[in-house]
Amino acid sequence: MAYLVPIHRPTSIRHALKLQLREPNEDCLVVARANRLQIYRQNQDGFLELQYSTTIYGKVTMLEKVRPASSQMDHLFVGTDQYAHFTLSWDCANARFRNEHILEDLEDNTARDSKTGSKCLVDPEGRVMLLDFFEGRTTVVPLKQSRKGRKKGGVVGSDLGTPHTIRIPEFFIRSSAFLHGTDQPEVVLLYEDNNNKVNLMTRVFEIDGKGEFARESNGTRLSRVALENAATLLIPVPQPPGGVILLGETFLEYFTSPTASSRPHPGRHLSPNPEKSIMKKLGNPTIFVAWAEIGPQFYLVGDEYGKLYGLTLKVVDDSVRDFSVETLGETPRASVMVYLGDGYLFIGSHSGDSQLVRLRTVEPKIELVQTLPNIAPVLDFAVMDMGNRAGEGQPSEYSSGKARIISCSGAYRDGSLRSVRSGVGLDELGIVAELTGIRDVCGLRSSAASKFDDILVVSFVDETRVFRFDAQGDVDEMDSYHGFSLSESTLVAANVLGDRTVQVTGTGAWLIDSESGTTIAEWKPTPGQKITAASANEEQVVLSIDGENLTVLDIRTEFASTKTKSFGNDSQIACVTVPPSLNICVIGFWKNSTVSVFNLDSLDAVYTEELDSANEASVPRSLLITQLLADQPPILFIAMADGVVYNFSINPEDFSLSSKKSIILGRQQANLRNLPREDGLFSVFATCDHPSLIYGSEGRIVYSAVTAEQATCVCPFDAEAFPGSIVVATSEDLKIALVDTERTTHVQTLHMHETVRRVAYSKKLKILGLGTVHRAVEAGTETMMSYFKLVDEVQFKPIDKWDLNEDEMVECITRADLEVASFNDSPATAEHFIVGTVYFDDQNDKSRRGRIIVFEVTTDQRLKKLAEITAKGACRCLSTFDGKIVAALTNVVVVYSYKYDTPSRPSLEKLCTFRVANTPIALSITNNFIAVADLMKSVSVLEYKYGQGGEPDRLVEVARHFRVVWASAMVALEDDTFLESDSAGNLIVLHRDVNGVTEDDKRRLQTTSEIRLGEMVNKIQRITSAPLPDGIVAPPSSEVVVPKAFLGTTEGAIYLVGLISDDKRDLLMTLQSHMATVLRSPGDLEFNKFRAFRDTGRAEYEPNRFVDGEFIQRFLDLDAELQGRIARALEGGVEGVKAVVEQLRRLH
Repeated sequence: MAYLVPIHRPTSIRHALKLQLREPNEDCLVVARANRLQIYRQNQDGFLELQYSTTIYGKVTMLEKVRPASSQMDHLFVGTDQYAHFTLSWDCANARFRNEHILEDLEDNTARDSKTGSKCLVDPEGRVMLLDFFEGRTTVVPLKQSRKGRKKGGVVGSDLGTPHTIRIPEFFIRSSAFLHGTDQPEVVLLYEDNNNKVNLMTRVFEIDGKGEFARESNGTRLSRVALENAATLLIPVPQPPGGVILLGETFLEYFTSPTASSRPHPGRHLSPNPEKSIMKKLGNPTIFVAWAEIGPQFYLVGDEYGKLYGLTLKVVDDSVRDFSVETLGETPRASVMVYLGDGYLFIGSHSGDSQLVRLRTVEPKIELVQTLPNIAPVLDFAVMDMGNRAGEGQPSEYSSGKARIISCSGAYRDGSLRSVRSGVGLDELGIVAELTGIRDVCGLRSSAASKFDDILVVSFVDETRVFRFDAQGDVDEMDSYHGFSLSESTLVAANVLGDRTVQVTGTGAWLIDSESGTTIAEWKPTPGQKITAASANEEQVVLSIDGENLTVLDIRTEFASTKTKSFGNDSQIACVTVPPSLNICVIGFWKNSTVSVFNLDSLDAVYTEELDSANEASVPRSLLITQLLADQPPILFIAMADGVVYNFSINPEDFSLSSKKSIILGRQQANLRNLPREDGLFSVFATCDHPSLIYGSEGRIVYSAVTAEQATCVCPFDAEAFPGSIVVATSEDLKIALVDTERTTHVQTLHMHETVRRVAYSKKLKILGLGTVHRAVEAGTETMMSYFKLVDEVQFKPIDKWDLNEDEMVECITRADLEVASFNDSPATAEHFIVGTVYFDDQNDKSRRGRIIVFEVTTDQRLKKLAEITAKGACRCLSTFDGKIVAALTNVVVVYSYKYDTPSRPSLEKLCTFRVANTPIALSITNNFIAVADLMKSVSVLEYKYGQGGEPDRLVEVARHFRVVWASAMVALEDDTFLESDSAGNLIVLHRDVNGVTEDDKRRLQTTSEIRLGEMVNKIQRITSAPLPDGIVAPPSSEVVVPKAFLGTTEGAIYLVGLISDDKRDLLMTLQSHMATVLRSPGDLEFNKFRAFRDTGRAEYEPNRFVDGEFIQRFLDLDAELQGRIARALEGGVEGVKAVVEQLRRLH
């Protein structure tokens, strides 16, 4: 059974809309990213701020706005890919969407989906709405109004009337637009007929006196000469002057709209005569893709190549006499453009970053204000590391939240290489010093008058060093500081009450005046004793003496008042902490893994908790009490020696501990440190082999990995030159850095300005191999060139490139250890790149062939071609095993040997072939088994059999999935388990039963899990681990889900797929099933229908043995009553389910 969760949500924006949704007279921007709706507000500085985000159980295909006559705010109309259509309003009291009207039964299984996508048009007079999502059909939805009628200049329809689906002869509609100022709703259609001719047609949808749809009038095609085939868009012009603008490849044309009294025919509302239209030739041909209205006479238009144009109408006496076109600048290719007012334009893009730009009257005419990163479409990707960069002989394993993925993103001019890492980011500002052996760091303020930290205390095993920071960020090491003992390790250094400083070492504690540096008080244990642990707040210092005695020093009495409690040798103190506001201290003991809460006045134990007495390695080693969540009790964190971290809620009244939870952060103990936040709360930085940030979000505790793999200790350090920073000590140096307050996705970009079609990563060479396609337009002619390039993994800088032949395109790339020339008997291998190509010129026989080229990278990082072979077909994908190269050609899988015929010249020799049903699109090799995904015929498993007795090697089919699946990607998760994606956006897990009863059972790949992702997958990459050293056996996994693969989609999302452990399958499946019965998304959409398998031949009712991790993690956000209802019959109850779900959150 499989598990799916996003580690990077979709970033493509195809739909966006400006409306007054949340407040009257306050505009906001609503954008759709796949199945998510987001609301942005523009702040005083012009930047867009995310205000709200929610999931829709369906991929959003259309957005529009309607204004009810009785409302001061707009309603949002939403349509999805599963033909769910509904309107939403904003619920101010609960700060979320509220359902208003849901259109039922618009799906038609007998109709074909529109090839140009779904469209939604609202009549500018607020009378009807048109929905187009099937060929040859349109749905008319009346918008009912109050008797007070229509408001000029805005859509005022209130409720949605009964939808009417009518047939129309126009099947391939490229663009459509309502005309302004008409007596009846009238739409202009730009469509392509059965002869591939482009025409312009008008249609009228008549509304009766009650606001109901009456009938549709026959349209009239314009009698002017046929339009050019590249005509793409229509722009309606408001009254006056009215009419419509047609955007073609080589021209723009304006058509007038005569008054109602002069119309000779209800369908002929645009002038068919050339003298009543105005045409403007373009200087350079282009393809227009998006537009936005700035005012009645000024429009912005974007084209396929990322250019932004200004279109100005010259109006005289309410008539258009001429218009002009001006090039304003370049932007990413726009999918949608929204004018926000005051010169701000939002450009939503599918193939590049979305941007907020500002229009200017002087050069440059457009100014970039803000960028919303977008990695869509993910054409290919490679996993660079899994977060811990294992050394030689060390296994590299999945490290939650820290996998670095390199994606091929965007297209053509917007093409780029993106480094994607999800987690809490650590932005290094600089290195303070190169130091080794640091045990702890503390930040201080030199006086109470100082508003910033300016003293850094660094503790080593046998000494302490002090650094001073000035306002400019310059650092000086001090030989002495305020009487501090620098010849020994410091346990605690802190600013305390009364402008004083405390230092605690193994030999004593000192209270020092911060202004003068004078020692006010000193306390030392009796000779022969040593302070082994310490903690301090502003009023008290708590010390552990030899692990047997507890001493409390009162800062308010300058250490004159002390309290002592002895525990004896049987109850050794392991760690201690004293919180800032509670009159308690907490002690962790070595014996029985016990933690006790003590009253500081009496030193009596008020509460004791035994954690894990059965495990001798489970000993509390670090304690911290902090306030992570507002309006909730303080939380006690306990880090154990084996990597487990417990947390409890502390009752402020009786100091009892409750709500016990635990999580495994790593294999080593975590050292906990408080980090203050701007809202008065705190985060906790846990340094261990998997550093993590623990913070509060939406009423729950969140654990997230931090990109600081080498950190050994940290402390907050709010310096004047580095406000809000932290100090991070590693095994090699001391750094100052900024840390994110919560988990985000970090994207580093290398703009290539060409399509990065394929990528392969060589860990040995620390180089990325890229296959790129460059598009250029010269003198109105579009040309394509393809290259193979090398890029440095660290600086993301191009190193070398290889030009492919004319009309040749990179199709696939892989890296492999292949044989190298050897002048002795010992074989040697080295890293190589292998490139597969296709000739795409269909005017000659080159279209029926491709090439396979083997490159080596020289010592000076230059490409050298070693061997090539011409293939009889496009080389769709490549892989290697046992020194052999496997190539998937147009309809055959071929295995080549790679060997040196001479000491200097290798060659490729065909060993065997296997003809597939159609076209292979993916290969995945495990041992000598080759899984092949076919374009139409799903997955086959081939076995490579070595020839015996002089017979040649063979490829033999041993298993197959006997079903038609239009595959888009595939990978082997395990030896006999495969993950496949199809073009409809489904994921399928297949299993080969090698122990089947009959031969037929062994030959059939059985479907074990299915789910609808709703996004097309371009690449699936298996998560692999380096082999363990000889003699080392991997311990059994205690994980709920074992990560197996990443997948990248056309919408810019990256998902993690794993297999669920046997003992948690029923729990997670039942949890998802129970939640699906009570939770629905806006539009009253069902989760099961959204995630159920669906293609053109079959539609299921729920996901099959596939768990949506993002959905079940919503359990943590539910109120206690609903959690209880869902978890009533589940193992462990509410707390048990919470613990499992919290553990799953660590995966991403």
